[in-house]
Amino acid sequence: MGYADVNSGNNAVNSLSAPLSGGTGGKVVETVENGVLDTVHMNEDSPYSGNAMLVEDRPSVADEDLNSAAAPLPSVSTSNIERRWSDITSYAPKKVQSWFQLSNGNWELGKIISSSGTESVISFPEGKVLKVNSDSLIPANPDILDGVDDLMQLSYLNEPSVLYNLQYRYNQDMIYTKAGPVLVAVNPFKEVPLYGNDYIQAYKNKSIESPHVYAIADTAIREMSRDEVNQSIIISGESGAGKTETAKIAMQYLAALGGGSGIEYEILKTNPILEAFGNAKTLRNDNSSRFGKLIEIHFSETGKISGAKIQTFLLEKSRVVQCAEGERSYHIFYQLCAGAPSALKEKLNLKDVGEYNYLKQGNCYSISGVDDSEQFRIVKEALDVVHVSKEDQESVFAMLAAVLWLGNVSFTILDNENHVEAVADESLINVAKLIGCDIADLNLALSTRKMRVGNDNIVQKLTLSQAIVTRDALAKSIYACLFEWLVDQINKSLAVGKRRTGRSISILDIYGFESFDRNSFEQFCINYANERLQQHFNRHLFKLEQEEYIQDGIDWAKVDFDDNQDCLNLFEKKPLGLLSLLDEESTFPNGTDSSFANKLKQHLKSNPCFRGEREKAFTVSHFAGEVTYDTTGFLEKNRDLLHLDSIQLLSSCLCHLPRIFASNMLNQSEKPVVGPLHKAGGADSQKLSVATKFKGQLFQLMQRLESTTPHFIRCIKPNNLQSPGSYEQGLVLQQLRCCGVLEVVRISRSGFPTRMSHQKFARRYGFLLLENVASQDPLSVSVAILHQFNILPEMYQVGYTKLFFRTGQIGALEDTRNRTLHGILHVQSCFRGHQARHHFKELQRGIATLQSFVRGEKTRKEYAVLLQRHRAAITIQKQIKGRNGRKTFKEISDASVVIQSVIRGWLVRRCSGNTGLLKYGASKGNESDEVMVKASFLAELQRRVLRAEAALREKEEENDILHQRLQQYESRWSEYELKMKSMEEVWQKQMRSLQSSLSIAKKSLAVDDSERNSDASVNNASDDREYSWDTGTNHKGPESNGLRPTSAGLSVISRLAEEFEQRSQVFGDDAKFLVEVKSGQVEANLNPDRELRRLKQMFETWKKDYAARLRETKVVLNKLGNEEGALDRVKKKWWGRRNSTRYT
Repeated sequence: MGYADVNSGNNAVNSLSAPLSGGTGGKVVETVENGVLDTVHMNEDSPYSGNAMLVEDRPSVADEDLNSAAAPLPSVSTSNIERRWSDITSYAPKKVQSWFQLSNGNWELGKIISSSGTESVISFPEGKVLKVNSDSLIPANPDILDGVDDLMQLSYLNEPSVLYNLQYRYNQDMIYTKAGPVLVAVNPFKEVPLYGNDYIQAYKNKSIESPHVYAIADTAIREMSRDEVNQSIIISGESGAGKTETAKIAMQYLAALGGGSGIEYEILKTNPILEAFGNAKTLRNDNSSRFGKLIEIHFSETGKISGAKIQTFLLEKSRVVQCAEGERSYHIFYQLCAGAPSALKEKLNLKDVGEYNYLKQGNCYSISGVDDSEQFRIVKEALDVVHVSKEDQESVFAMLAAVLWLGNVSFTILDNENHVEAVADESLINVAKLIGCDIADLNLALSTRKMRVGNDNIVQKLTLSQAIVTRDALAKSIYACLFEWLVDQINKSLAVGKRRTGRSISILDIYGFESFDRNSFEQFCINYANERLQQHFNRHLFKLEQEEYIQDGIDWAKVDFDDNQDCLNLFEKKPLGLLSLLDEESTFPNGTDSSFANKLKQHLKSNPCFRGEREKAFTVSHFAGEVTYDTTGFLEKNRDLLHLDSIQLLSSCLCHLPRIFASNMLNQSEKPVVGPLHKAGGADSQKLSVATKFKGQLFQLMQRLESTTPHFIRCIKPNNLQSPGSYEQGLVLQQLRCCGVLEVVRISRSGFPTRMSHQKFARRYGFLLLENVASQDPLSVSVAILHQFNILPEMYQVGYTKLFFRTGQIGALEDTRNRTLHGILHVQSCFRGHQARHHFKELQRGIATLQSFVRGEKTRKEYAVLLQRHRAAITIQKQIKGRNGRKTFKEISDASVVIQSVIRGWLVRRCSGNTGLLKYGASKGNESDEVMVKASFLAELQRRVLRAEAALREKEEENDILHQRLQQYESRWSEYELKMKSMEEVWQKQMRSLQSSLSIAKKSLAVDDSERNSDASVNNASDDREYSWDTGTNHKGPESNGLRPTSAGLSVISRLAEEFEQRSQVFGDDAKFLVEVKSGQVEANLNPDRELRRLKQMFETWKKDYAARLRETKVVLNKLGNEEGALDRVKKKWWGRRNSTRYT
């Protein structure tokens, strides 16, 4: 961590120091020195009054007898070493910065201007100049040391310098500071960005060296693996200093490093449960632990968490039934009322927290910034994680509700002797329902007491006060047993299937030193536990260290420290210690709190740590200061009586939890205790007194801690308001004195905190020697190592069995060892890598050769298979191509023949008709132009032939398209079929009409020919079926001139009829052919739809041409009719009928 700038340091100084006050408003003090009158203005409210004198800005000052330094806080006296620090003779002429203590106890930083004799003149940042006694000044460190992360780095180690350094870091959210081997943690009362996975990885990889809880946890886990010794992290501090949160942070780091098995998640989830059932809001702390706990985390050989165990101490049971104004009972009660689902509330008959007497005593139902409903959800989730079943959870909530309803149970007075019985109201009914007992049995247990006198059992009715005590005792016992049962369930969950190897890290989170306006039995036990922990701290850091130096025969300058053994003797000495006298008085039937207080004053008045007070109070001088205890309630709380009737009531309940509680209480019974309500022979079955049991637990805890390597974290509370950014010097200084931070730093700086046996040192670092010294003894090897690495003689001491090093020396050796090991590992890895690469290359070459052989053989086989397949494929392709070619050729040939035949037939028939008309026209001479075949018509025929030939070439291309469109045409086939049928019917009607007309015409002509006895015949046409109306071509005789026109007309009509029949037959055949092609009955390389349209066009063309020729024939016949009337009649008859049926 780098040092902060000077300006920041000055700001911290200003905030550290109390503001200077002065001016003209004060009284004027006149002093005379050597005949010179000096005037000094003093402010009556100035913090300097009575300690120092303000001097107007000039070098000369008045001679005044000043007592400048304020006395230390009354709880701790100033040590001889602190007084030696007050000697500024050696540095006063240097005009360095110094600390001066004001009358309010705060320290102010000033600069010495001058010094003469026992007096010095200092100036402050505000411009004020002060004349003070030189002994009251404390040297200050240079600005470059502002905010150092280890107090051992301070040049001047004194109280104001430590206070200033802690505040400097606190103002910058650097709440952790090292004090030698101890970590000082100042509670910030807010979230600070110093935690999370990134920080965990950084401390794991040693990339951050600033003080942190993570660093302490990392050191513990590394030393556990290296030394194979169990470790412990001891967290201490007064209430509200942040011990519980610090313990959770340490657990998070251990879980992160030792995680992987899943157990770490369960361990972390125990915190919400223990906090809900064991923490409460007090005036000093919103989340105060009202019990102590030791979490023992076990690790496997590989460094992974393998299990855990939780041990608890001295739950404050009295908080269940009473709490001070502004405080709360245990969190779980408020969480249950706020967060329970409606179904659970209905089942438990829960009401608002203000409805319960046990909860409304403190008149405080919520905590700022805390959602009790959300916390209840978290607790339920945690109970699921630690495998508490749903049924057990409901039973737990039922017990909590029963405790709350017990507080609402009221009593009614029965007689003048103040005897009572419980009122059978909603509260009593709900309690009986929730614990599963009979209402009458519950009423008797609360209002009566069974006693045995001689051989007789009697029932004694209780007074109102006795009944209330019995009710509260039952409520406290149910809650305490429930808490113990929960801890037992958690331990079972953390131990299921887990194998413990003996390696463990224990985290101790126990209540801090407490001193209130009224201190009772709980504070008495808590402060006794803190005295034990403080002695453990002293033994490891002071006493044992110095004893070890002396035993190993090294040179050592002894450091004085305050030992609290006298205070522990006051508590533990038998038979006249506080605990012995308390147990003795608790066993007396008529013992009272007053008699206990009087006994203490009588037997302990000569003890220097004890002082009797008025009435029932006494004062004990603890290591942290004097505390006055009020003995009211001491005997009752120490007895912790629960009558056998109440235990029997719980054992008879239907619910399984009360029966378990009763069984546990009976198993813990060890001796009879006579209570104030019992006569001779009426003893209750009661476990050991609370104080005795707690003392035994404390001794077991100390034995456990003594077998571990301890790591200390001192938590500091910066202010009593729990306000972020506020720093009270007096409060912090008191805590620093109580936890012995300054002594720790001094002994660490002057001592040898690191030690190692000769054998272990030689075994660990012997391989670093350049020469082989395997035959030498461990001490010689160790000395050779020290000489080789040029360790200065003043930085180490050689003892009889161990080597002792000052701070930082073993770290340098460890760095060298690690670098050497890393180098060796690097060389080994390089050599192994070289061997592996060489072997790999040989193996790679062999594999490549083998692979080439295998791939060649495989490829040759595959090639042979492919070649065979290729040849077979070529053969198949030839056959398929040949077949497809032949099929295609045949289809094209057939289609060509069909098309050619159709076209040729059509052309022949068309030409035949046109030739006849031409011949007929030639006979008329002047009408020859009208019947000639036009050149355009012939060109049209030629174009059609060309189109037909082009169509043949397109057939192959259209073949694929026809296959794709075949399915579309099939859907339209039915429609075309209907149209074709209708067309055929029309054609058939027309043909029948034409045939009938032609038949009538033939008959008429035949009748006329017979009448004229004409033997003329129709001249047949040539081979191309041409015919003509010309009558002069045959060169007949004159006798035949009358018959020739008639014969010619008959011939024309016959040819028209013959043409009609032929064309009808052709169109019918073509249409039938297209239908067969369309339906797939006949294969043809043509488009049936297009040919059908072309056929219809040809039919329409022929029809128009045929109609024209019929009209021409009519004209000719009309001309012939002028010559012969009979023929005219026949003609009219036939044409009339023809006109009625013809179509256009």
